[in-house]
Amino acid sequence: MGRAEGEHGVNVASHSEAEVAARGYTFSELMVAAAAREIRDGELVFVGMRLPLLAFLVARRTHAPRAIGLFENGVIRETPSGELLYTMGDPPNLRGATQCGQMLDVMGLLQQGRVDVGFLGAAEIDRFGNLNTTWGHRDKEMQRLPGSGGACDIACLAQRTVMLLTHDRGRLTERVGHITSPGYGAGNGWRRKQGLPIASGPSAVITTLGVLRFGADGEAFLASVHPGVSVEEVLESTGWTLRVADELIETLPPGDDELGVMREIDPNHFWTR
Repeated sequence: MGRAEGEHGVNVASHSEAEVAARGYTFSELMVAAAAREIRDGELVFVGMRLPLLAFLVARRTHAPRAIGLFENGVIRETPSGELLYTMGDPPNLRGATQCGQMLDVMGLLQQGRVDVGFLGAAEIDRFGNLNTTWGHRDKEMQRLPGSGGACDIACLAQRTVMLLTHDRGRLTERVGHITSPGYGAGNGWRRKQGLPIASGPSAVITTLGVLRFGADGEAFLASVHPGVSVEEVLESTGWTLRVADELIETLPPGDDELGVMREIDPNHFWTR
């Protein structure tokens, strides 16, 4: 397993300058654009860290001007920060916020069923969208990872969740070694049996190679591949026999308006290299 990301963000491996120049964007920028499109206008969004921070900003500045951002530290923003954020507690995220409250304030919105979508990252994800950020192997040794934070609450109670992570066999595994935050469990109605809200669960997994979505049985399938990526590459980089959509599409590249927002707020590609 590579770098141990927390459940609220993802670090993406950099690509050569020639590759980026040929495409006109980085795969991180493509992931941000794809994540932003998961946000609908007027929704309450548990934003998370890293790429989702930019995704919320892109959505607000393009197609979802009334989306509201929730941060685990109790910050609620109707207008995104105008400066690049490195953590959710940065002063620019507090300045001009709609509310600077407590964690309980935003977690209470989850319990009320009012959060529409939450963004999560993971060290591991399996075929049913279960996440592991508790235990992982590094240098052939089992190590304790950061854990859940508030991600288990988000995974259980948000109406839908979107995950972002690097796509490789060590990260997309048939069964996670530990379920830190549940997806669809073992599939086939598992969430209902556990008493979780019926209208909840993973909606999309946005990776460096494509976008996975979930069938009625709770199992993930490949819904789109990124430009220049083959289906074979995706399948070889997945730790189970990944199903492929009958009408597989190519992920829409980031538009000029989306790239403009990203590069205005992150001109040095701190998050999107």
